[in-house]
Amino acid sequence: MEFLKKEQYVLEIDKVIANEIIQKYEPIEEVKNQHQMTIEGFLRYMNSNDCLLFKKNCTQVYHDMTRPLSDYFISSSHNTYLISGQLIGPSDLWGYASALVKGCRCIEIDCWDGSQNEPVVYHGYTLTSKILFKTVIQVINKYAFMASEYPVVLSLENHCSPQQQEIMANNMQSILGDTLLSDVLENFPNELPSPEALKFKILVKNKKIGTIEETIERIGTNKQGRIVEYEEEEDEEESEEKDNVTTPMLKENKEKELEEKKSIISNFISYSKKKKIRKVKLSLELSDLVIYTKAEKFKSFHHAQINQKFNENNSIGELRARKLSKQKAREFISHTNSFITRIYPKATRTDSSNYIPQEFWNVGCQMVALNFQTPGVPMDLYNGKFLDNGGCGYLLKPEILRNPKLNFSPSEFKHYNPTILSIRLISGFQLPSTYWNNSLVLIEIYGIPDDQTKQQTHVIRRNAFDPRWNETFTFTIHAPEMALIRFVAESQSTIGANEFLGQYTLPLLCMEKDKFLLSAMMSFHYFSLPFKKASQESLTIPLCTYCFTVGA
Repeated sequence: MEFLKKEQYVLEIDKVIANEIIQKYEPIEEVKNQHQMTIEGFLRYMNSNDCLLFKKNCTQVYHDMTRPLSDYFISSSHNTYLISGQLIGPSDLWGYASALVKGCRCIEIDCWDGSQNEPVVYHGYTLTSKILFKTVIQVINKYAFMASEYPVVLSLENHCSPQQQEIMANNMQSILGDTLLSDVLENFPNELPSPEALKFKILVKNKKIGTIEETIERIGTNKQGRIVEYEEEEDEEESEEKDNVTTPMLKENKEKELEEKKSIISNFISYSKKKKIRKVKLSLELSDLVIYTKAEKFKSFHHAQINQKFNENNSIGELRARKLSKQKAREFISHTNSFITRIYPKATRTDSSNYIPQEFWNVGCQMVALNFQTPGVPMDLYNGKFLDNGGCGYLLKPEILRNPKLNFSPSEFKHYNPTILSIRLISGFQLPSTYWNNSLVLIEIYGIPDDQTKQQTHVIRRNAFDPRWNETFTFTIHAPEMALIRFVAESQSTIGANEFLGQYTLPLLCMEKDKFLLSAMMSFHYFSLPFKKASQESLTIPLCTYCFTVGA
């Protein structure tokens, strides 16, 4: 009881609660009967879910889910069908199943004309394999709401002929049934609905002809064979990015592979060098399935402010978005206050690498799309951020990103009453064994530029079983609602880079801050927190394995 009061700050504690803990975690019956606890029982308690760093209430949906869609960060995937590189490799249904069960709510589908009048999904003008559009929709129908009941957005990159566009529309209507949103919600004719209002609904994001009102008037009419042709400006930034594709990745020994890859990249570039103005044919049947997520090319913030409708959203490439976030941060935030904005990786990331998503969350971008198949720091941050709110894939943006009156800018923000975070990192327990076993832990903060920093412990030599650091670290956080904290365990190498052992990332405001001793479990198993081994594989391991204890 004294420990729970003084160290864990459990203020409402009595003998009944203390005895319940003993009964739950003490393995020796005689000790249990004496209402005592051995060190083994104490360790079991300290490494249990009752002492995890992640707040229990954050494991459930607790954000206000009744605000417009543009007020939320939305878990989003780029080229979801790819499970390897962008130029060579398989397209696989597993990409969709995997993303959806992780809580991803916006998935991308690149659609092309296929043989036997069946549209296919693959990365056009590359050697990636092809899968049927119909089977993709079947997988989405099966897995869409396994991890979350909130809406899924199908971001279509449509390269199909009008005839196969009609087949796409028919496939979605017949397979998805009532879950497919094909009409305006009664209470939201002129504004974006909320995630709550769209529960168990699937939205189509694509080009659209005409207005929502015109779509409503056409409900019940025969649209088969009705095609609309219009002219469209090509995305200049896409051309710039694809023109800049270089070939450092092509340094292979085999000349055959080199020539093959050069050919693929050449095709990829030539596709991007088409005329700036192109004619587009769109099937009215597919167009009318687009309601609240109409894809609209981004020209400028000023143009959007004057011309863009509430249901139109933009996709902006990584390079252009980064430039805008640095030069026009406040305008960017004002734009994302009103319109859903999707960011996608630059074309030169042919190895499916990712950018750091934090810089675009800092300006309120809702759909920051990453290559989910590629592990590393960007996906660690992504997975950590979307642990919040029950892992439902929707996070209500902080007030500073939703309230224009606050005039927030991430590069100029100074909080007059910043949060002081103090972490005492005590010890580790059964870290993965390496050749050197020189154990250290880094604590990294990601957020607005003034908050981004990292500190590390001293190195414990030749001890991965129970290294003891007992060090205290202090951080000044100006925007805690934007901050993520990442714990990284490494083994120091005398030759080359340190060996990665594991990591755990979570939002700063999801940290238990009223307790002293806490287990930051770096494991990947049910009812615990994720651990990533150097092999980058997901494992199921015992509860006390690979953890370190911290005070917050």
